[in-house]
Amino acid sequence: PRPRNKIDLYRCGKAKAPLFAFIHGGYWQRNAKETFACTAAGPLANGMDVAFLGYTLCPDVTLSEIVAEIAAAVRWLRREGPRHGVGEGRLVVSGWSAGGHLTATTLAMDEVDAGLAISGIYDVEPCRLNYLNDNLRLTAEEAARTSPILHLPKKSAAVVLTYGTGELPELQRQSVDYHKARRTAGLPSELLPLEGLNHFSIMDELEAKDGALAKAAAKLGVG
Repeated sequence: PRPRNKIDLYRCGKAKAPLFAFIHGGYWQRNAKETFACTAAGPLANGMDVAFLGYTLCPDVTLSEIVAEIAAAVRWLRREGPRHGVGEGRLVVSGWSAGGHLTATTLAMDEVDAGLAISGIYDVEPCRLNYLNDNLRLTAEEAARTSPILHLPKKSAAVVLTYGTGELPELQRQSVDYHKARRTAGLPSELLPLEGLNHFSIMDELEAKDGALAKAAAKLGVG
């Protein structure tokens, strides 16, 4: 494991509670799990345990390596989580922005029961064509390899794809197009646009006990 491959656990106090595993955003090159710790409040208040997954940032690793780190963290939660009092109930993987992308990369894993992808990026190619690629260092092949919309599995956990209607049109398009692609492929997908919210204010809906995203997470936690 690399130095940032750490997991922070918060327990709600309920036995065999569903586990909400959150992946932070920052275009795969900024931020840290600790920055988002306040958002645990919503899932905790709705009877979910919470895990924040850390990962190495670009340019220290490739995007493919980050995807592999997240998969390893998810497997660890299922294998070792019960020794730490979590992970015996349903596992809901979630993430915001780049974390929404990483959420999508886990949906075909046997360990994952459901996903909540918030303002995610599902076609990585546009990121290769702008300033973000200074640190991402994506090739066309790597962008294609790591784009969930290009790799729809035969089976997948159900996912809620959510975004704010005040977000950049490109981010809204990414969620809508991924939802359509999943439905066309016969995979479970729900689109949840949140009126007037932008790329940052949408996270208030996860932190608040009665927020739309806290409630969506809780619903996914019971199946």
